[in-house]
Amino acid sequence: MAFESLSDKLQNVFKKLRGKGVITEGDVNEALREVRLALLEADVSLEVVKKFVGRIREQATGQEVLESLTPAQQIIKIVNQELTELMGGSVSKLTYSPTGFTVILMAGLQGSGKTTTCGKLALYLKKEGKKPMMAACDVYRPAAIDQLEIVGEKIDVPVYSDRECKEPETIAAQAVRQAQKDGFDVLIVDTSGRLHVDEDLMEEIVRIRDAVHPTEILLVVDAMTGQDAVNAARAFNQRLEINGVVMTKMDGDTRGGAALSVREVTGKPIKFLGMGEKSDALELFHPDRMASRILGMGDMLSLIEQAEQAFDKEKAEKLEKKMRKSELDLADFLDQIKQMRKMSNLNQMLKMIPGVKARDVEDLDLQNNKEVAHMEAIILSMTPQERQKPEIINGSRRKRIAAGCGLTVTDVNSLLKRFEDTKKMMKQYGLGPKSKARPGIIPPKNKKKNPKKKKKH
Repeated sequence: MAFESLSDKLQNVFKKLRGKGVITEGDVNEALREVRLALLEADVSLEVVKKFVGRIREQATGQEVLESLTPAQQIIKIVNQELTELMGGSVSKLTYSPTGFTVILMAGLQGSGKTTTCGKLALYLKKEGKKPMMAACDVYRPAAIDQLEIVGEKIDVPVYSDRECKEPETIAAQAVRQAQKDGFDVLIVDTSGRLHVDEDLMEEIVRIRDAVHPTEILLVVDAMTGQDAVNAARAFNQRLEINGVVMTKMDGDTRGGAALSVREVTGKPIKFLGMGEKSDALELFHPDRMASRILGMGDMLSLIEQAEQAFDKEKAEKLEKKMRKSELDLADFLDQIKQMRKMSNLNQMLKMIPGVKARDVEDLDLQNNKEVAHMEAIILSMTPQERQKPEIINGSRRKRIAAGCGLTVTDVNSLLKRFEDTKKMMKQYGLGPKSKARPGIIPPKNKKKNPKKKKKH
């Protein structure tokens, strides 16, 4: 998980502060020394660390903070604010051309993940209601065009390519004309990876920029390369005047130093984070939410947004009505299993809950979980009638179902018990037909165990 080691260290620092009733300036200095070491170990540049710690010290050692009722909380609040500012302050979204046709130029070092990021970005734009097209302008790497075409086919986004032409600026210009002609409103230009010290290749990407006049120039950098990513961002920005950064492989970087340094060094915002290999593993970067995650405060807003994307709202409403009438059946149960399996990044989502540590949910994988797969197989082995009325499933039916899915009768019994337990839990939580309680609210217990009988007059 991104920032995992930094998050653990910072949370330990503030745990010590919370344990003190009175905090002195010496306590603050000791805590900031540990914060400084934690940031340096996370591969944040020394220049950035000095400025960051200096700003916190200036605010945290003031009389108002040290003499407040909750000095530790006040200091954590200051650190949270400064971390947010360090990473950009507020979310920086893509800018679209007022003409209605937007060109996004993707640049970066070799191996940073530009091609897969093009696909992720195209899918993100589709979800935003845009009609994207991609252009294959990497003429050097073997099979680069094939890779982009495979990515495009997977997400149903067309790719413009010209295998005969060896001038990427010409291909890019042709792609712009073709995209406009075919009615697309966004063109994502994939370019070859290049070192920022390679003068010829840097000149080439400047020519591509001048040929297509992009609205957005996004630099794709590998978070795991640490300060090399920051140095590359600085060099590319000097030549291209980039609009923002996409940090890839953030799910595999426990330090996160590049993400904490790049804004301060380049003055350009991080716009997206690549959080995995799947096509939808691209997140809009929210500095305030990331600061909360680092300090162990969770990120409930992102959790809610991702859950809403994963679940079908219409199906959820129908399910709620059935639950209220106690009409939940095994077909509904199967539907919920499928919905949960759609949440391929569930462990990433659970890490956003306050207090949940990355290591606690690292092994959770619904996509490859045997138990979940077995439950699905058992229900699929039933007849439609058995799914609607589980109470008719007698001994012989259980044997047939077990044989049909290649599992045991014990497995079938276990699933049916789990289903019954789920229905009982819903009744307990006030979701039965007689309950007037709202979903998820446990009705209050009657405090009067032996109410007195009314006296007769």
